[in-house]
Amino acid sequence: MPTVTWGVVQGRKEKLVSRVIVCDYLKGIGIIPDELEQLELPSTVDVMRERVEFLQKIGLTVDDINEYPLMLGCSVRKNIIPVLGYLEKVGIQRQKLGEFIKNYPQVLHASVVVELVPIVKFLRGLDVEKQDIGYVLMKYPELLGFKPEGTMSTSVGYLVSIGVNPRDIGPMVTQYPYFLGMRVGTMIKPLVDYLVSLGLPKKVLARMFEKRAYVLGYDLEDTVKPNVDCLISFGIRKETLPSVIAQYPQILGLPLKAKLSSQQYFFNLRLKIDPEGFAHVIEKMPQIVSLNQSVIMKPVEFLIGRGISSEDVAKMVVKCPQLLASQVGLMKNSFYFFKSETGRPLRELVEFPEYFTYSLESRIKPRYHKLKSKGIKCSLGWFLNCSDQRFEERLQADYIEAESAGPSFYMGGKLELPGSDIVSDDDDESDDEILYRRTVSL
Repeated sequence: MPTVTWGVVQGRKEKLVSRVIVCDYLKGIGIIPDELEQLELPSTVDVMRERVEFLQKIGLTVDDINEYPLMLGCSVRKNIIPVLGYLEKVGIQRQKLGEFIKNYPQVLHASVVVELVPIVKFLRGLDVEKQDIGYVLMKYPELLGFKPEGTMSTSVGYLVSIGVNPRDIGPMVTQYPYFLGMRVGTMIKPLVDYLVSLGLPKKVLARMFEKRAYVLGYDLEDTVKPNVDCLISFGIRKETLPSVIAQYPQILGLPLKAKLSSQQYFFNLRLKIDPEGFAHVIEKMPQIVSLNQSVIMKPVEFLIGRGISSEDVAKMVVKCPQLLASQVGLMKNSFYFFKSETGRPLRELVEFPEYFTYSLESRIKPRYHKLKSKGIKCSLGWFLNCSDQRFEERLQADYIEAESAGPSFYMGGKLELPGSDIVSDDDDESDDEILYRRTVSL
């Protein structure tokens, strides 16, 4: 009779033989089994063939499997089908399951109940819309490998602590889910501390992150700091950096030196604006660094075509860079009204180029007609560069206030009038909110 020891040895030999046969099968179809030495493999080629063919059926190639051969240790019925079924249930389209597994094959080892369901519940708790869960996971599948009580909770807690509205966390995750995997101490907080040191209040940063969560992904040492240094080297004053960044946060992540060099040369060559004037343009409208040069020339050519000298157009651009983002069709209408209705000299447009940034129908026409009905004669800035309430007060006054130096113009924000308080429709905003609202929409 065979002994127990003999049976154990014989069983081991059979397993080794089966393993060799399975590995030979894998080698025969191009899969390298070297990384599978410590992995328990199926005892028959048929079971392994089922796994390979199932993975190929959902879109994986032999090369994909070779990138992560450990997926061959997953049972089709116990692991792969339950995981894929749940991923499809939460919103990942069936035709994209192969792409998802290719990007994050480790998910096949996960327990649906213990590991995947808690992550999805966590995302829903952050107000990520149900229909967006699949989209978020496709963008950042590694989320399924995190623990809800770990890095994700810490990142969210810190952002809320600096003023991010908890209700905006969900949209932020949908836009840029990667911040959930960022460590606060080594990535998020150093970026926040640096921007605060430049003069940006945390409240402004919170509004910035709510709208543009991807800013959190800008590398502090490799991108953000070099770009800030680049702005200063091109003549942008340090005290204007908070306004520049608040208006155009993307400027922190651009290949900035190349863009600034190209635009500065273009402004000097085509618009006759020197580097100092170019710096003032960037301070007032940093989006210029990304504005296409053919787009820039359209309003410039329009103004020159209406009899304004190139030198005066350059002055107008430095004073009001928003001109370069104006639609020529709207500028034509405003110019026609200026010439045909007001009869004013072109010099007034040179002195107050902001005229083209106001709505013809909702501001210029109605205010001009009120002035005309009262027989009041004044500058363009006097009747355009103020709130509706202030304009009505001016109409009722017995005299016209003198304008010593024209207003400083921030499109979309408050207007600072020399010798007077800040004028706006909203008088209860904090300085932080004022700074954030100085954003130009292109």
